[in-house]
Amino acid sequence: MDDANVPSLLSLPYLGCLSVDDPRYRATRAFVLSEDNPFFFRGRAGCGIGGPHCGLGMIWPIALTMQAMTSTDDAEILRCLAMLKASHAGTGFMHESFHQDDVRRLTRPWFAWANSLFGELVMTMDAQRPHLLLHMLQT
Repeated sequence: MDDANVPSLLSLPYLGCLSVDDPRYRATRAFVLSEDNPFFFRGRAGCGIGGPHCGLGMIWPIALTMQAMTSTDDAEILRCLAMLKASHAGTGFMHESFHQDDVRRLTRPWFAWANSLFGELVMTMDAQRPHLLLHMLQT
């Protein structure tokens, strides 16, 4: 399994350990973000990586942020941004985790680490892919 935190296998390019184009990373990323990973959850509220710490079916915004930060695909980044935007359950904050079928089932109603990484994602997208943020503002 890959951990939903950082460091994780998904976050290796973010940490500067290797390139997003490294063939081993591409294969690892494909596995981690697939149904073959027992801690990849898909439901009505979203899909992403969780872990045993918060229980089955719980998706971590930190992992969604890392998925977006290490992606080279605008459509994938937009999907991650949309899930992150929808996952705050009316609080305006990122949580430790939310349930794959109901964002109101969450852990840690305010989680500074997830909020900080989300802020970094927004700043990175503004610098590297501002058209994606503009798209998110319009939806």
